[in-house]
Amino acid sequence: MTKLMDLKIDFAFKQVFGKEGNEPILLAFLNAALQLPKEKRLSSVEILNPEINREHIEDKASVLDIHAKTEQGEHVNIEIQLANKFDMEKRTLYYWSRIYSAQMQKGMPYTDLAKTITINILNFRFLQETDRFHTTFHLYEDQEQFPLTDVLEIHFMEIPKLMDKWEQRAVNPHDNELERWLLLLEADDHEEIRKELEAIAMRDPVMKRAFDEWEDLSRDEKKWVEYESRRKAILDEMAAVREAEIRQQRAREEGLAEGKAETARNLLMLGVDVVTISKATGLSIDEIEKLKKQLH
Repeated sequence: MTKLMDLKIDFAFKQVFGKEGNEPILLAFLNAALQLPKEKRLSSVEILNPEINREHIEDKASVLDIHAKTEQGEHVNIEIQLANKFDMEKRTLYYWSRIYSAQMQKGMPYTDLAKTITINILNFRFLQETDRFHTTFHLYEDQEQFPLTDVLEIHFMEIPKLMDKWEQRAVNPHDNELERWLLLLEADDHEEIRKELEAIAMRDPVMKRAFDEWEDLSRDEKKWVEYESRRKAILDEMAAVREAEIRQQRAREEGLAEGKAETARNLLMLGVDVVTISKATGLSIDEIEKLKKQLH
C-alpha cells in the first residue's frame, strides 16, 4: 500500500485540490462546502494560482492557498492551517480584503466587484461558542439580521470537531459530501476512514480521481522531497508558536506569583495573621513566613 502524504500539509492539499487539471476535484469540494441549492450548484471553476514556487515551500511564513474563480465570477480562497496563531479572525479578514480589492481596476465601478469567499480549514479548535465543525459568516444587521451585502462570505472548518463526531459515529460521509471531503484529510493514517472513503469512491468518480491523484503524488519521489521540505517548515513554525505559548504562560504564572507575594507583604505590614493571608492568597504558610522574615 502506498504511503500517502498528509493532505493537511498545504503543499499536498494544493497538489490534489489546486493543481491545474484537477478542477473537478476542487469543484466537488466547493459544491460540498458552499452547500448551494441544486439549481445553483457550480458547474465550473478556474484555478488562478496553480503554481507553487520553490521559495514558498521552504518559507514557513508563506501561504500555499488555493485561489479560484467560479463561472459566476466569484472569487474563492482556500487556506489550510495546522496551528493556531491566535490571529485567525484578523488574518482571515486581511486575506479576504486583499482578494476582494485586487479585483478593482482603474475606472471600474464598485458594482463590478465580485463576491469573495474565504474557506479556512483548521486543524485546531477555533470557535468555542459552538460544537459544529462548519460555520459560515456574512455581514448582517444586528437587530433584524437582514444582510448588508452578500460580497463577504467566510467559512471555518475545524477538523478536530469533525473527528469528535466521527468517534461518536455522528457523521455519515456516504450522504454528506462535506464530511466526505474533510475526512479525506485524515485518511492518510486512519485506516478505518480510508476504507470507508475507498468504498464511497467505488460509486463516486470524483472521489476516486482524488484518491488516484493523491496516490500518484505520493509515489513521486521529487514531490516527496518538496513535501518533506514544506512539512519541516510548517512543523518548525508550529514549534515556534508553541514555544511562544509556553513563554507567555510562564510570564503569566510568574506575574501571578509576584502579585500574590506583593499582596501577602502588604497584609503582613497591616498585621494580618499568617493563616488568614494564606487563605487569601493561596500561598503556603512556609512561603508567607519567608516573606515575613524578609520584611524584618
